[in-house]
Amino acid sequence: MFKTAITLAMILTAQAAAADNPVIQNVHANQSGGLWTFDVTISHGDDGWGHFADAWRILDSSGKQIAVRELIHPHVDEQPLTRSLSGIAIPAGTAEVGVQARDTVDGWAKDIKKVKLK
Repeated sequence: MFKTAITLAMILTAQAAAADNPVIQNVHANQSGGLWTFDVTISHGDDGWGHFADAWRILDSSGKQIAVRELIHPHVDEQPLTRSLSGIAIPAGTAEVGVQARDTVDGWAKDIKKVKLK
């Protein structure tokens, strides 16, 4: 019985580790003609259609969504992955934004990467 409990605990721990939230690894923001382009690199333990990183978004300092980039399929063999979103209007006077990732199981990650705009 004790051995079974330990084995079950090990399995649950491994599953929890595989189900980590997506992590924003890097963000590159570039302004051209008043609009912004964001290149965002995310890592996540995508395991197929049942659990994958499916979006990232840009937030203002109050947490309001400015833009969202949907990821429409899993990237099991492409980790980390980088995707871009362009034509983004950032409100005048904004010096910093947040970038947050989402997956299909856990929703929006708690961690928000702060990005200074230059």
